Amino acid sequence: MLFIIRSHHPTSCSSIGEILSVLFFHTMRYKVSAPRDPSSDRFVLSKGHAAPALYAAWAEAGLFSISDLQNLRKFKSDLEGHPTPRLNFIDVGTGSLGQGLAIAGGMAYVGKYFDKASYRVYCLIGDGESAEGSIWESVHFASYYKLDNLCIIIDVNRLGQSQETSIGHDVESYRKKMEAFGTEAIIVDGHDVEELVKAFHSASATKGKPTAIIAKTLKGKNFPKIENLENWHGKPLGVESDVVVNHLKGLLQNPGPLQVHPQKPLKEDAPTVDITNIRLSSPPNYKLGDQIATRVAYGTALVKIAQNNPRVIALDGDMKNSTFSEKLLQYDPSRYIECFIAEQNLVGTAIGAACRDRTVPFVSTFACFLTRAFDQIRMGAISQTNVNFVGSHCGVSIGEDGPSQMGLEDLAMFRAVNGSTIFYPADAVSTERAIELAANTKGITFTRTNRPTTPVIYANNHVFAVGKANVVLSSPKDQVVLIGAGVTLQESLSAAKELAQAGIGARVIDPFTVKPLDKETIIKNIKDVGGRAVVTEDHYYQGGLGEAVIAALAMEKDIIVKHLAVGELPRSGPPNALLQYYGISAKHISSAAQDILKL
Repeated sequence: MLFIIRSHHPTSCSSIGEILSVLFFHTMRYKVSAPRDPSSDRFVLSKGHAAPALYAAWAEAGLFSISDLQNLRKFKSDLEGHPTPRLNFIDVGTGSLGQGLAIAGGMAYVGKYFDKASYRVYCLIGDGESAEGSIWESVHFASYYKLDNLCIIIDVNRLGQSQETSIGHDVESYRKKMEAFGTEAIIVDGHDVEELVKAFHSASATKGKPTAIIAKTLKGKNFPKIENLENWHGKPLGVESDVVVNHLKGLLQNPGPLQVHPQKPLKEDAPTVDITNIRLSSPPNYKLGDQIATRVAYGTALVKIAQNNPRVIALDGDMKNSTFSEKLLQYDPSRYIECFIAEQNLVGTAIGAACRDRTVPFVSTFACFLTRAFDQIRMGAISQTNVNFVGSHCGVSIGEDGPSQMGLEDLAMFRAVNGSTIFYPADAVSTERAIELAANTKGITFTRTNRPTTPVIYANNHVFAVGKANVVLSSPKDQVVLIGAGVTLQESLSAAKELAQAGIGARVIDPFTVKPLDKETIIKNIKDVGGRAVVTEDHYYQGGLGEAVIAALAMEKDIIVKHLAVGELPRSGPPNALLQYYGISAKHISSAAQDILKL
């Protein structure tokens, strides 16, 4: 108790004290000795700033010593200011508000439809974060898929960080909203243990829809001169601590040591899952020169790895017939999750589905639309998630749909994500192998696929590896290196032919992964040809392949690099015309190569 009073966010913790007490010591079923046991109930604290209360619950349950709580927020302590999976009882990092419910929905979906197990999922959200649209995307998802194993708890304590929330204590408004979205809604006094016990029991008996428990609470409950007052958010109580502690001690009816015993799972019915060593069920089967869009090859590869492992799943945002994730839907509808046009929930659901290594999720949509969910992707990295993203329709090469549909920032976004791996396959063969590698790569992966068809340039038996570039064209007399990926690799190969007609040898490199970049191969080959290179990408100048290459060369002497990329807001038009207009076509690559050879 004293630990929470003197922590940060004590008032936010006090409003959920009874809720956590009932959940952890009456309602939830879990193994304290194995916090990530697959058959145990799940709990997501979406309002992550109330982490001290969650830490206290696990300490009280016996997972670790109560004295360890004194390390809260100290450097190198895993009891951080907001929870992260550095702790074995935390599945996902929370703290960026509005995200926990999507993750809980992903867990519940897996529990109901894939594991077919008895465990339940509980998600506690704050009333302030319910202003986030992502919350309502997630409520809709849970209702649509009848996730009756999901219980949503809203802590309606009225006060945000800087002022009262927009709805305040109007719990009836929350009830109407939740019911309108298709949940069973129950209003309770969040400080009444008996009401909470009954509400959680009712939630467990509800069939065909999720339950929302709307708990009216007070921020700073039972804190004299602090309860239900503004301007105490996130602040330790300081000189008021002793007053509050003494007051709370005076309220205790049984001040002796508590005898609490969390309930173990009723059934050990979550199946054993193996998501290691996932392979294509058959190797790529193409002919050199075949014109295949890499987005189509993605769909083919998705089915192949799904044939190899039953836990490979696909999630999409109503783009399945453009991203070609529909191929998995056609192969096995049970392993496809349609998340509709709600990209934040799409990403959060996938993070939840990946928790406890229950599935291998592949999330696909247009590359540009993933930017809407960048915060969820960023938090996914903090959550140490293993989710694979596939962004199609990248760059000006998509053509007439125009700039709103063109992914031109996606590489910059995913390069900035901690621990991410970025695949940029050039043809159908490399796409299939990229998807196979992604399925076995820890952390967040992003695979960039093209809308237009590109010719197959690799043999079906070519071996690919993360962080290993491929020299696809070379000769001993080369004078310049051309680096491209996707459509610009094809343009680079065409440019090499033009340069050959002018008597200039050009070596062409396909990086395959933009992150990690094969620095050694790139530097060696550029030096071999005399220190001249052209990097071309269908992306804005900032943050993409070109800057990755330039960063890799930062400490190298006597190297000149010409960087070609999209330098202005593009317009609609035929793909080839756009490549030409924005200076990333074979003609421009050839011209740039000749220019730097004059330096």
